This record gives sequence, structure tokens and C-alpha cells, in this order.
Amino acid sequence: ELFEIIEKLQVSDSMIDLLYWENLPLILPSKLGGYWIDPPLERLVDVSPTGSYYGLNPDSYDIMERDKEAKIYQEFFSSRYHLSFTAVDPSLGPLVLSVRLEDEENKLRVILRMKECSLTLISSKFSQISLSLIPQAPELITAFDEHRVSPNFKFGILCQKDGQFTEEDILSNNEESDEFKEFLSILGETVHLQGFTGFRGGLDVCYGQTGSEAVVTSFHGREIMFHVATKLPFTDGDPQQLQRKRHIGNDIVALVYQEGQTPFLSDVIKSHFLHCFLVVRRTQRVEDSGEPSYQVSVTAREDVPPFGPVLPDPPIFTEVRQFLLTKLINAEISCYKAQQFSRLELRTRSSLLESLQAELSTRSQCMMGDRSLSALPSSEGLRGASEGSGGFIENFKRAIRVRSHSFETLGVPRKVGSSAAQKPKCGLFHDLSHQLRLLFSLVLSDKSPGPMPALSDSLGPAEVKDQASPQEDT
Repeated sequence: ELFEIIEKLQVSDSMIDLLYWENLPLILPSKLGGYWIDPPLERLVDVSPTGSYYGLNPDSYDIMERDKEAKIYQEFFSSRYHLSFTAVDPSLGPLVLSVRLEDEENKLRVILRMKECSLTLISSKFSQISLSLIPQAPELITAFDEHRVSPNFKFGILCQKDGQFTEEDILSNNEESDEFKEFLSILGETVHLQGFTGFRGGLDVCYGQTGSEAVVTSFHGREIMFHVATKLPFTDGDPQQLQRKRHIGNDIVALVYQEGQTPFLSDVIKSHFLHCFLVVRRTQRVEDSGEPSYQVSVTAREDVPPFGPVLPDPPIFTEVRQFLLTKLINAEISCYKAQQFSRLELRTRSSLLESLQAELSTRSQCMMGDRSLSALPSSEGLRGASEGSGGFIENFKRAIRVRSHSFETLGVPRKVGSSAAQKPKCGLFHDLSHQLRLLFSLVLSDKSPGPMPALSDSLGPAEVKDQASPQEDT
């Protein structure tokens, strides 16, 4: 059996010594290289589960954030007074700038979105900057900022039986042992896919084309779908099992459960997307509790940065669920920093930012009455404010003329006094918000009864006090 392993793995002389161990390591490096392994092979001297220390305190398992700045706009801007600007710089490309006045006087909070990243700046100057006044601005900007934030994850699960070295062998497993079923129950709940309403991770929940069952779980507000190879459709006469490979090969991280002592080779599963594998093997049951203990090892492509939580020494766990779920999530987030995914993310971000800047600019010009854009289709949310000829500003002027004429016809006297004294003294942002909310009230007041629509959410909800009369503010 030893020589069969050596022949199939085609390992180097320095690795042959490892194969004489009583307990073979969970992972062996590929002869072509390109992967790192944790813990390193030289550290695997004693992985006996008889020690008194198993793993780390689960409270220390921190889930990584893919983009720490993604929710800054929603938290600090969307519900408060702020302004959003768009511009196109010859060298930097499309730009979207959000600015708000902090509670502290003369202090601004600024977010500048560029193709490569988002920055927080103190001040900046751009040519041809236009103010975005459309009501949908906060939703569009929030969607852009959070396009990389997802509460859903999907991971592959493979079962490697003793003596299996190839992708074809591993993907062809159909039977689930009691040991494997027990491990799956630790990870999550087995559900029927027919009619399943949660995050489905690309599986068919209507016609049974991807099997009848799946394993799912929720973890710290995140929905996780496991693509368990043994539960995906098996195709007779197909050694590659493309039905299974289609799902697991498109995952970024997969978990391999080993039944036996056969090591897993880092690159045995061929895929452009799979960048990391967590390998788990049950060692034995702890005498005191009767609970199983598990040995864990990790391998990832060399351009994937290390990620936590760290493996203890020895890498043995009696409570393994929280560690594995945290490690799987962090593994995927870390894999996005690999060269292949980082290039893809840059292209995606550039395209989304260009679309955001163009949409904000175009809709704002429509509202300001640019007749050259009057033929452009309007969204439902925009139609209410811009329908009719001339755009928002022209509608405002028309409404002012009609309202002024109505007041004179009815003999209503004009309000006397300084308009400046009547305006809220809350600075430029509050004053601008006050004026724009007044425009909306005037334009829409003669159409239909009901509550006054909120001004562009880019200025946040506002309570306008001591509102001046329409005539004075014109």
C-alpha cells in the first residue's frame, strides 16, 4: 500500500519519509508547487488527540470583512444631510463624491469613489462637477458601495475515502457512511430542495435537477449552502462527473472530509475557481465525553493571503463547527485578494462606477430641464418629479407662476418681513435641503393629496421648521 501511494503521488524523496508516519498528514503538496499548507509538514510531529487542549476559544474567532468601508455611506450619510457630486476626470475616470457636514463645526466627512478604491478625503477639487439631486441617489450609491458585500456563501464538500487519490475517484463517491453523515450534521441541517426558500447557492429548488437534498446553515447572520458531492446527481458512464463538478468546481473554497489515512493532494481537483481547501479527518473519540475529535489542515494557492482563525498546535478540535464555518468564510474573503479575482473585481468595480456616474449625471440633467435628454427613458421613481416638459426646474417655475397668480386672484396678502430671518439657521446643507423640499412641495401640491414626498435621499430626511412662504423664497 505504501509503494502504491508513492507511485500514484509521484512524490519527491524528501516527502517519502512522511509516508512512513503512523498517521499520514492530511495534505501533501503538489509536485508542481503553487500552494501553501497550514500547518506546514515539518510542524506535524505529534497530532495525538490525547492532550487536554483542543482548539481555541470560539469567542476569538473573528469573521473577516470583505470591504470594511462598504457600509460607511449607509451608516453616516444616507440618513443625514449630505451632498453627492459626479465628475469625469481625464486621468482618474468617473468619480462620485459624497460630502456631509459633521456635528463638529467646520468638519466634513468625505467619500471619494474611484475605479481602484474608495477614499476618505479632507478636501479636493474637480472640474465640471455636477450636483446630484435625484431622489434615487442614495439607493444607487448604496448599491454600488455594497456590491461586494453579501450575506450568502456557498462551499463545496467532498468525501475522500481511503485509497482515493484522483479527482475522478473522489467525485464518484455515492454512499454516505454514518461517520460522514455525523460530520454533515455538525455543519448544518439537511433540507429538501423542493420548495426550499432560503439561499439556494445555484441549486434547483423546483425540478430536482441538482438532487433532492442539500445541507444548509445560518452563521452570524450569514446564509450558507453546501454543495455536497454525494448529494449532487451521479451520472453513469461519466468518469468526470460533470454534474457534480459544475457546482463544486465553481466554488471558491471546498471542504474535504477524509475517511482513512490517504492524504489529499493540493491540486487534485482541477478548477479555475477553487483556490482553497479545508481538509478534516476524524481522529478518535475522546474517552471522557465520547465526542469525536477532528484534525484540520488547510491548503491554498500561493497568492491567497493567510487568514484566521489560526490553527492550534496540535490542530485538533473537539468543538469544530464554529472554527470550520469561520475559517470557510474567511477563506473565501481572502481568496478574493488572489490575482485572478482581484483583476476581475477591478474590472467589475470600474464598470459599475462608470454606470453609476453616468446614471446620476443623466438623471440630474433631466431634472434640471436639459431638453436634449428629454427623450431618455425615465424610471418609475423619477417619473413623478420630471414628467411634463422642461424637467424639474421648469415645472417648479411653472408652479410658482400658477401659485403666485392664484394668491393674487384670491386676494391673499403677501407675507411681510425678511425672508432671510425666516430661514432655518442650520448652515448651507440645511438651507439647501429646506429650499429643495420647498420646491417639491410646490411642484407636487396641485397634483394629488397626500404626504409630501421626501426630498432626494441624498440630503437625508429633514424636519423643516419655520418654513417661509413660497413667494418669499422665490
